[in-house]
Amino acid sequence: MSNTTTYKVTGMTCGHCVSAVTSEVSKIGGVSDVQVDLASGDVVVTSAAPLDTEDVRAAVDEAGYELAATTTT
Repeated sequence: MSNTTTYKVTGMTCGHCVSAVTSEVSKIGGVSDVQVDLASGDVVVTSAAPLDTEDVRAAVDEAGYELAATTTT
């Protein structure tokens, strides 16, 4: 069973931003898919188990952006 969580990331303005966030979040253990919507700032992460929000926040920070909100679906 997989877990899907949508995170709101602020500060992304271009394709490079999308690539940076996708790359860093993909490095988190258990992550199987990352989809970034530049227009909305939504980052949809699919993982084997629920992720620690602080791990995601650290990855987004490493990419140079800010995690603003989280929604689990």
